[in-house]
Amino acid sequence: MWRSAARRERRREGGRRWVRENRENRGEPREQSRAEPRPVAGGQGGLWSGGWSAEMAAKVFESIGKLGLGLAVAGGVVNSALYNVDAGHRAVIFDRFRGVQDVVVGEGTHFLIPWVQKPIIFDCRSRPRNVPVITGSKDLQNVNITLRILFRPVTAQLPRIFTSIGEDYDERVLPSITTEILKSVVARFDAGELITQRELVSRQVSEDLTERAATFGLILDDVSLTHLTFGKEFTEAVEMKQVAQQEAERARFIVEKAEQQKKAAVISAEGDSKAAELIANSLATAGDGLIELRKLEAAEDIAYQLSRSRNITYLPSGQSVLLQLPQ
Repeated sequence: MWRSAARRERRREGGRRWVRENRENRGEPREQSRAEPRPVAGGQGGLWSGGWSAEMAAKVFESIGKLGLGLAVAGGVVNSALYNVDAGHRAVIFDRFRGVQDVVVGEGTHFLIPWVQKPIIFDCRSRPRNVPVITGSKDLQNVNITLRILFRPVTAQLPRIFTSIGEDYDERVLPSITTEILKSVVARFDAGELITQRELVSRQVSEDLTERAATFGLILDDVSLTHLTFGKEFTEAVEMKQVAQQEAERARFIVEKAEQQKKAAVISAEGDSKAAELIANSLATAGDGLIELRKLEAAEDIAYQLSRSRNITYLPSGQSVLLQLPQ
């Protein structure tokens, strides 16, 4: 609509120019032009015809463009002046003119000077790290040890850590001090003691390593030995020793068993000899009376057993009944 109105206005302006030129050619005085705005035929939205309205629209669009550009620039400046510190993290500010600031910034959204200050974010939560070390024992055996460390930085010392060590402080500090402490502690024990006194070794490593890490501004929440192995030759020797010990234990058990059986046989023989001697003495003293007493005792036992049985038993007559008793 605006374009059609502009075309109509250009046609009207061309007509007016033609009229003025004819009047000038005829010597008539020039009519003073009037820029009286008229509503556009069928116009909607209150636009005015004429060159003045086109210029006004251009200025409006130009103003809107400038305003949008200004808002975009302002938004970029504000966004560059804000930074977030997540939970469990801390920030250290580096100033291009004053260097690293001593203030440690906590969690939340904070302001800084754009292009002058820069935030360096540190993770202050406990993080695990495994450090493998190959060292030697007191008896010169190769030992492969893996140490698991749970560490975090001291919050108040973050500016010093960043200035003296850098953001990757764990990569620069932990492997070197762990190797140093492990070599020092393991060298105090034999290979066998490293197995039997593992808890003592782990405690000494933890104490020495915690003290050493504190000098670099690090806190060790936990230190533990997760892997401990020896060389192939030592492992085979230990296995052979265990097999020999088991065989020796088995042989000792067999010897002890034979000795116990021998003692039991001697005791049994001594008992039989004593019993025979007592019986002989009794026979010499009592004569056939002892035999008759034993027959009566046996008969009583047989009668008792037969009385408890449900079967009917017939006994032959005579004195040979005792000879047929079941053994």
